[in-house]
Amino acid sequence: MKYRLLVRPEAEVDIEESFNWYEDECPGLGHEFRYALRSTIDRIRINPNAFAVVHRHVRRAIVNRFPHAFFFFVKDEMVVVTACIHHKRDPKVWKRRR
Repeated sequence: MKYRLLVRPEAEVDIEESFNWYEDECPGLGHEFRYALRSTIDRIRINPNAFAVVHRHVRRAIVNRFPHAFFFFVKDEMVVVTACIHHKRDPKVWKRRR
C-alpha cells in the first residue's frame, strides 16, 4: 500500500529554494536534486515506518546524494512532509513546524 502524500507549503518552499541554489551552482543539478527527492518520496510512501523517529512522532528520510533530509509524520494513511532541509541547517527549523 502506498500512503497518500501531503507536502506542506513551507516544505515546498524549502525544496524550491534548494532547487534554485543547485541550478545556480551548476545548470541541471537542480533537476538531479528533484529526481533524488522523488526517489526518496517514493520510498517514504511505500514504507514510512522504516525511517527513524528523530523527535516525538517526526521521522527523517535522508536524500541520496544530496545533504538534505525530509522530516515527516504519518497520520492515518497519509504522510505529511513538514520540511526538506540541508543537514547543516538549525534543527529548530523543522521542530517548529509540527
